[in-house]
Amino acid sequence: MPSFILIWFGQVISLIGSGLTGFALGVWVYQTTGSATQFSLIYLFTELPAILVAPLAGAIADRWDRRWVMILGDIGSGLGTAAIALLLWLGKLEIWQIYLAMAFSSTCKGFQLPAYYATPTLLVDKEHFGRANGMIQLGKAAGHLFSPILAGILVAIIQVRGVILIDFATFGFALLTLLAVRLPPHQKSSEQNRSQSSLWVEISYGWNYILARPGLLMMLIFFVVTNFTIGLVQVLTTPMVLSFTNAQVLGRVLSLAASGWLFGGILMSTWGGPKRRVYGVFAFELILGASIFVGGLRPSPVLITAAAFMFFFSVPIITGSSNAIWQVKVAPEVQGRVFAMRGAIAWSSFPLAYIVAGPLADYIFQPLLVQGGLLADSIGKLIGVGEGRGIGLLFILIGIFIIFATIVAYQYPRIRLVEDELPDAIAHSTSTADSKNVVKP
Repeated sequence: MPSFILIWFGQVISLIGSGLTGFALGVWVYQTTGSATQFSLIYLFTELPAILVAPLAGAIADRWDRRWVMILGDIGSGLGTAAIALLLWLGKLEIWQIYLAMAFSSTCKGFQLPAYYATPTLLVDKEHFGRANGMIQLGKAAGHLFSPILAGILVAIIQVRGVILIDFATFGFALLTLLAVRLPPHQKSSEQNRSQSSLWVEISYGWNYILARPGLLMMLIFFVVTNFTIGLVQVLTTPMVLSFTNAQVLGRVLSLAASGWLFGGILMSTWGGPKRRVYGVFAFELILGASIFVGGLRPSPVLITAAAFMFFFSVPIITGSSNAIWQVKVAPEVQGRVFAMRGAIAWSSFPLAYIVAGPLADYIFQPLLVQGGLLADSIGKLIGVGEGRGIGLLFILIGIFIIFATIVAYQYPRIRLVEDELPDAIAHSTSTADSKNVVKP
């Protein structure tokens, strides 16, 4: 796995840099506007463009050299970050410009991710797919773990523009690691060998491939539903914590909580997940739902940190187990298109969550649990009354919903038996002979 590890390490450093910028700008926007709606728009513009371009990006990843797709994606993301730094340096940065720059970087990320997620099948033996996906989740964990603490320290020393310049430098590091590695060529699908089909045909192929496999389709629908509720939690955690404490405590809460992702990623990297990976998805979805429920009970940094720790601990095992199923069941030559379409559909509920999260909190749930609110004398006596308690109630309801949805999904045999009913598309391990020329001399 040396070549995969080198690519992975470059992406980890880049993720940490992006996390620095995201945390610093997110807190600045919320403290400047005091609006959960304005804050949630950062998430919308960070995720929506990547989702919209994902089907096209997947087709391109299957046509082109995946290493160069990742290189160009890193260059574009770096330019978006540099634009924010320049505007901030000139004193002309406005909130709408942050949204625009985030959207541009997100578009570049949308082209990069299908190629990155398909990389393990080119470099790693089949039996190690679970570990490789655990490493990818470990990289995400590092960004969530180290970025808030480092951002809090660095903003005080070098201000926001200095933090953004560090982020720009991390893109350069990731670019160098990609330039140092050569990927073995991926085999084209039979359709591409027969003729140069149009991009539209190749884009639709990803959807048709999933549609023909009910187990994968229903698993995808399950994630669409649960991702919507997780998107609400993702956006509203910061406003809920800031409602009773300050940004420094928020940074510690998020960093300590993200250590759960780190430990979960380490576990997944070394363990590889359960033998029946679908059980890993179901078991840790239950833990994730229970964690969200607990996190909404009281305005306590300790309780929220513990709940968020278990939430993050579950994520890499759920994602790693699911990704390993798809990597084994989907033919390598079409994984770019299929994974991109899968990602576009699974992530499609996140932008909707980001759009409704702010108004849902500001105008529906928050008024219910203020002094004199409709639920202040009933539920308010159990979970508290005041700013942020409406979001806590929403978290409790989301946790209950995820637990219920997981139990229902387990009862459906197409999902529960997906590993038995679908044949493996990868029948043997990656040839060690093919890996000799992976790293440039």
